[in-house]
Amino acid sequence: MRTENIFPTKGNLINVKKSLQLARMGYDLLDRKRNILIRELMTMIDSAKKLRNQISSTYAKAYIALQRANITLGVIEDIENGIPIEDGLDIQYRSVMGVELPTVRLSAPSEPEMTYDLYGTNSQLDNAYLCFHKVKLMTARLAEVENSIYRLASAIKKTQSRANALKNIIIPNFEYSSKFITDALEEKEREEFSRQKVIKRQKIHKEELAQALEAAQRQLPERPAPSAPPEPEVI
Repeated sequence: MRTENIFPTKGNLINVKKSLQLARMGYDLLDRKRNILIRELMTMIDSAKKLRNQISSTYAKAYIALQRANITLGVIEDIENGIPIEDGLDIQYRSVMGVELPTVRLSAPSEPEMTYDLYGTNSQLDNAYLCFHKVKLMTARLAEVENSIYRLASAIKKTQSRANALKNIIIPNFEYSSKFITDALEEKEREEFSRQKVIKRQKIHKEELAQALEAAQRQLPERPAPSAPPEPEVI
């Protein structure tokens, strides 16, 4: 990390430590979010596998029943046109750790009512109709699960990238900056301590010299005051 623009002051050290603490908290939150999303994703994946298997088997039964109905009844296009189009689809969203997951619901009942005339039809057509109704409900559920899987996978990828950036780049940079400023401040304190010791030693030395000079001056004998010169005689 570059330290040319970092001045080793106590204010900068406090700011760096605060940023480091926030970065660590952010990493912990992202790590928890990632784990929760991964658990949710694994649950969705298991549900999607089961739904795909059920839809495949139900589709196979439905198409076999439809083929038999076509064989026994001929082309049933008229009956097909009489079946109403499904318009009871409702999509809502729920939030999981900030990720919006869809909730797909069909207003259709689990056991549908027959919308075609039973006269001129047989049980093969009824079986095909029920199978395709089940497929319709399963398809709505599968669309919900697969869309949720896509959104969760995308959110996990973004969360993983941010967590890696915090762990491998941002946090080490703040740690390096904190160590750099701390070492610089400690070095300044050692230099200031050494300077104060030198100043104190010099001051003590000067005081000792002054005291020794004063004591030496007190020990010297007092010199007699010089006598005044004689006054000249007046003639």
